[in-house]
Amino acid sequence: MSGRAAVLAFDIGASNGRAMKAVYENGRLSYREVHRFENSPRETGGHFCWDFDALLAQVRTGLEKAGSFDSVAFDTWGVDFGLLGRDGKLLAPPVHYRDARTKDVLGPALKKMGAAELYARTGNQIMAINTLFQLLALKREQPELLRKAKTLLFMPDLFAYSLCGKAACERSIASTSQMLDPRTGRWRSDVLEAFGLPERILLSPVPSGTVTGALPGGAKVIAAAGHDTQCAVAAMPSRVPDAAFLSCGTWSLLGTELDAPVLTEESCAFGLSNELGANGKVDYLKNIIGLWLIQESRREWRRRG
Repeated sequence: MSGRAAVLAFDIGASNGRAMKAVYENGRLSYREVHRFENSPRETGGHFCWDFDALLAQVRTGLEKAGSFDSVAFDTWGVDFGLLGRDGKLLAPPVHYRDARTKDVLGPALKKMGAAELYARTGNQIMAINTLFQLLALKREQPELLRKAKTLLFMPDLFAYSLCGKAACERSIASTSQMLDPRTGRWRSDVLEAFGLPERILLSPVPSGTVTGALPGGAKVIAAAGHDTQCAVAAMPSRVPDAAFLSCGTWSLLGTELDAPVLTEESCAFGLSNELGANGKVDYLKNIIGLWLIQESRREWRRRG
């Protein structure tokens, strides 16, 4: 690679976000943080929601601070999403995965399709926070919202869409949903049908690195690995076979890269998850509580002054 290239990356986690600008010039790569901001969910309409408008305003501030760049991309936490109506606008604030709406969804759902069978088809650890179960809660509590929805966008894709107007679904973030086949990278129509969920709202997943649109100034909008864990794994310096990784944040993820998913009953029983990485590999991992308790304690101490 020769010449100069500048890219802007937004890494938005469950507690805060940051914008990093990287410049490649004269054979050297440099990067710096241009903006950092808090992610503060709030109660809206009886649900614990992400303040998407506030986050998008912070993203726009980051764009201004960054100056000129050739491309921009986003990564975020997994599973959460926004629903767009036929007019292309957000129908409601994206609901936080820690909202109580899914607390009693798991039991009835697993009577329709057992945990081992669902795991064999989707490869995700069975958790009530997963997109599948969030949609089931939505179907039960707000069926009219699901009927009005034209498009489901996961959080990184929602940020990108809000800037360029082009909707896309990146594969790594889609693989956190409990609705994607980790072997093919396509939606499991049989799973959606079994639970009575509309496949029409789901876009066909695209590979990490796909150019999905452009900003008004011409900078490309790229669907990088939308799940922050997969971005972290892609950046690992080690290429030793069978290396393990530990990605620490609100959640911590301990795992390794594999060539194919592990979809056995034993893997399901151990609560292990298969997620699609940026490089075509499968990230086989265990979700660990991470720094959430520390982050929430810090938030409360700040509130008290």
